[in-house]
Parts: sequence; structure tokens; C-alpha cells
Amino acid sequence: MRGPLEDRKISISRVNANLTYPCNFMLIASMNPCPCGYYGAKDKNCNCTKNQISKYINKISGPLLDRIDIHIEVEAVEYKKLEEKEKNETSEKIRKRVNKAREIGKERYKEYGIYSNSELTPKLIEEHCKLGKKEREVLKNAFEKLGFSARAYTRILKVARTIADLDEKENIELKHIAEAIKYRDLDRKYWGN
Repeated sequence: MRGPLEDRKISISRVNANLTYPCNFMLIASMNPCPCGYYGAKDKNCNCTKNQISKYINKISGPLLDRIDIHIEVEAVEYKKLEEKEKNETSEKIRKRVNKAREIGKERYKEYGIYSNSELTPKLIEEHCKLGKKEREVLKNAFEKLGFSARAYTRILKVARTIADLDEKENIELKHIAEAIKYRDLDRKYWGN
């Protein structure tokens, strides 16, 4: 799984042939934090042992987790939230923002033959994900405090570039880099122990 995620190709070796196929996909996955599903829950008690939790969490390897751009924790929704009539952003508005961001990316990368921030090479990251002094300092502090890998660095920059595009900003701002860092905290919360 790590190879196809990173290299965008699948290699199959058999006695008579070695074949390589292109693959470009988006991996979306979910899991509970433990076998019973309540580790870390506010209103439920987890009945799993530390050993069970560790064994369960470690089914996802660190190198695989490192190749997943966004990690978020989703808490159970309380009934009263379901009843609230609060106005949220509609799917139509979200679709328009996403399509606008995709158009921004297509235009930006048209001469490189790529279509999205996820396809950025290290050279293109350097060119299109430039950070100001404050943004660099926040990213540096996050790396020192959270122990991120070099791979996480490029993932954070690509996600920050996407967040800036959704915000229709030419440059990655402090709020964009902070949000992108926030999307990487689960690998240290559960896998860093």
C-alpha cells in the first residue's frame, strides 16, 4: 500500500514477467481508537486494556500513516446537536468552493502537467508553497514539539496550499499552516505512545 500511495504505480512480479501499472487514487479510511471504540470518548468508558489498545492501533504502521495527508478525530454527535437548527454551509456552497480551488490549482500547474496540490514534487513544493517568517516559525515549532517526519513536512505544506486555495489566497498564511498542522496531530496522539 505504501508504494502505490507514494509512487502512483503498482508493480507485479511473477516468474515470467514483471509488470508495472499506473495508479492514482485517493485513500480514505476510518477506524475506531480501540477494539470497543470508546478510548478517549467523553461520555463512555473504554473497557480495553493498554495492550489491546496498542495492538489495535499498531495495525496501521507508522510509515503508512505518514503517507496519509489528513488525520482527524471525529467525536460522537450528541442528540441535541442533531436537533439544532443552526445554519451550516450547504453542500452546494462547499462544492463551489472546492471547484474554485481545483480551478486555481489547474491554472497554476497547467505547464507542469499536474492537476492538484497532492501531485506536487519537492521542487514544485519549494516554488508554490513558500512560507513567510511567522509561518515557518510555527511549522518549525510544531516539528520540534510533535516530532514530525520529513514526509509529514511535505504533506503539511501540500494541505496548507490546498487550504489557502479554498480560501482563495495566493500565499499560504498563518491560519492555513496552523490548520494543516492540526490535521496531523493524531499520528502523535495515538501512535506516538
